[in-house]
Amino acid sequence: MFKFNKYNIADWFSFYRIFAVPFLLGLIWFGERQLFTWFLLVSYSTDAIDGFLARKLNIVSARGSQLDSVGDQITLVIGLIGLIVFETEFMKANYLLILLAFIPYVLQMIIAYVKYGKATAFHTYLAKTSAVLQGVFILWLLFFGPVYWLFYTMIIIGVLETIEEISLIYMYPHWVKDVKGIFWALKDDRRTASREGVHKNSK
Repeated sequence: MFKFNKYNIADWFSFYRIFAVPFLLGLIWFGERQLFTWFLLVSYSTDAIDGFLARKLNIVSARGSQLDSVGDQITLVIGLIGLIVFETEFMKANYLLILLAFIPYVLQMIIAYVKYGKATAFHTYLAKTSAVLQGVFILWLLFFGPVYWLFYTMIIIGVLETIEEISLIYMYPHWVKDVKGIFWALKDDRRTASREGVHKNSK
């Protein structure tokens, strides 16, 4: 049964991004570009707020990290749908580069769900940088128009982040949260402990 008191304030900011999806889709359906863009900005803002609150109030949890990741993924997909509808010409002109970044991203999610049964929540430095670039670019494009140096930077960082994410999935036999990157993963006791646990279970 769903219990409201199980979730903290940071979790509810993540929930907002998920619950906002039908409303955002409705704005796209009715062609409300400005309203959609402003509410998409609110969704992106909650991503920064929930992380800040979780750290400030010391309420970081595996559940919160998972909710945050799901909210991020859904917001990205909604943003792309908005671009397809409201910036059709831009998307048509640059679809190959967009697919270059998006297909590996989808592949990464599939690999994570096959291995862990849920989305990753590594929250690496590259992932955070990529998320910021994606949000800034999508919002800027919807508000003002394309900035191509930002677009190319977003694509490059996005591809590098996905490669790192897939690498980390193979490095960690079990789901873990908050890994800063591959360099830190190499020294992470959780990775070693996970492997030892797998070896013990296989005997």
